[in-house]
Amino acid sequence: MIIITGASGQLGREIARQLVNKIPENQVVAGTRDVQKMANFAQSGVQLRITDFADPAGLAHAFTGMHQVLLVSVDKLGEEALRLHNNAIGAARSAGVQRVLYTSHMGARADSMFVPAVDHTATEDLLAANGTPFTSLRHGFYAESGLHMIGRAFETGELRVPEDGPVSWTARNDLAEADAIILADPGRFDGMTPPLTAPQAFTMAELANIASEMTQREIKHVTLTDTQWISEKVALGVPAPMAELLLGMFKAARLGDFSVVDPALEKLLGRRPQTMRDILTGVLKPAQASQSD
Repeated sequence: MIIITGASGQLGREIARQLVNKIPENQVVAGTRDVQKMANFAQSGVQLRITDFADPAGLAHAFTGMHQVLLVSVDKLGEEALRLHNNAIGAARSAGVQRVLYTSHMGARADSMFVPAVDHTATEDLLAANGTPFTSLRHGFYAESGLHMIGRAFETGELRVPEDGPVSWTARNDLAEADAIILADPGRFDGMTPPLTAPQAFTMAELANIASEMTQREIKHVTLTDTQWISEKVALGVPAPMAELLLGMFKAARLGDFSVVDPALEKLLGRRPQTMRDILTGVLKPAQASQSD
């Protein structure tokens, strides 16, 4: 039996969907804080259990009878994130789970300029200290996050960002499929996986050039100072702490934290993963076609 926490979220839901194509549905459990969001899965034969990382006793109950638990990282930061992750890791041990998997990040390191990467490293330390066999899924930076960073640049004609570095933006659906493959084969990857990335990394300037080619109009790449970028974001309504958090991604990218490309994801999938060029094609071509109609 395998339980996937956070199964009502975009990543967890896709992992569950992929997993039921690889093992019997009655061996898959979708964990969520709100079972109403997963009613369609229940109809397909997937079991539902409540998994609230703030409720260690409830987690231990939900994890009972599970051979593997996939912990989808919470959308919190710092001490709160580590407390919640530690609750889940401890509950898995209490329930006698044989392997814990955790959705980590390719740029995880203790001294990263990107706060979530620091949290991922600290969580991996908790997993190692717990004693239960574990696999840390070192996901590439989500391409969907890259689109968020780009914002409305393709509409305005200017991609205004701080100094950056190459990022191997990776499609969330490709990572979800890889996670499902790893869950279905418990013999894969003890400890940290290699970076699970797309086969190509891009700078923001390169993405602007790609968008210019696709839309046949110039998308200017404008490099701002960190202070300028923060000021613009705050003026657009982004809370200052969130703007500082996002700036940390650019600072880490400058150091090459997200530039690695690795063949591990392609080997798992048995096909070439999508690159950010592919993602942009999927976003820009339909928009261009609708404008010409």
